[in-house]
Amino acid sequence: MAQKKFKLALIQLKVTNVKESNLAHARTKVLEAARNGANVVVLPECFNSPYGTKFFPQYAETIPGGPSTTALSEMAKEASVYLIGGSIPELISTPTSQKYYNTCTVYSPAGSLMGTYRKCHLFDINIPGQITFQESEVLSPGDKFTHIETPFGKIGIGICYDLRFPEPAMIAARHGCIAMIYPGAFNMTTGPLHWELLQRARAADNQFYVASCSPARDLTAGYTAWGHSMVVDPLGQVQAEADEGKEGILYAEIDVDMVREARDSIP
Repeated sequence: MAQKKFKLALIQLKVTNVKESNLAHARTKVLEAARNGANVVVLPECFNSPYGTKFFPQYAETIPGGPSTTALSEMAKEASVYLIGGSIPELISTPTSQKYYNTCTVYSPAGSLMGTYRKCHLFDINIPGQITFQESEVLSPGDKFTHIETPFGKIGIGICYDLRFPEPAMIAARHGCIAMIYPGAFNMTTGPLHWELLQRARAADNQFYVASCSPARDLTAGYTAWGHSMVVDPLGQVQAEADEGKEGILYAEIDVDMVREARDSIP
């Protein structure tokens, strides 16, 4: 029988341009979350590298076996938590080509790789006078959705701009997921517009939990994250929200029974 409640931790991590420092800092925060009782711990999108098309090839790794996924496996095992490892730039090489993906890996408390998700909806936007960004200049899209089995229930995985589209969450709900979790790095334009709105919409649409984990805000970076890591309950209410951009860990109790209650009371 699935456990009824669990503690979720979203690590709003400060990310630098030094991969080794990012990995070491992530480990410190994952262990801190575990000490504070977290069962499921989430890192942000591109937690091991700066976010930007020029950085993806420079920081990309093969999965599994690269330094970041090796470190994530060790963190999960040391902390004895389910670890949703944010995302990292992934490299897939063949004799004739190289492809890069924005990829999330998920680990069991024993450190085993439970699942891999490649971001399907690439962030290609052009808001005149504000921001232009084209992930597809470098990245390729994934073509499969990922749902992770845990003792608490199934959890669906998305990454950042996937949140903009209702289908991944709808499919997760139809497959029995009790939550969608999105490592994401909305920016100072799309963050105020849509970060909270889309999370509440996906939660209300599907009457399950939605959580998104952002990097901490760095105003000196080429791409500035919005912050505001967030958990939304199955009624579409914001249950917990991090500071606007400061590094920290956001905790929330996830009550699996609330998914059933929401669906029973407002079918």
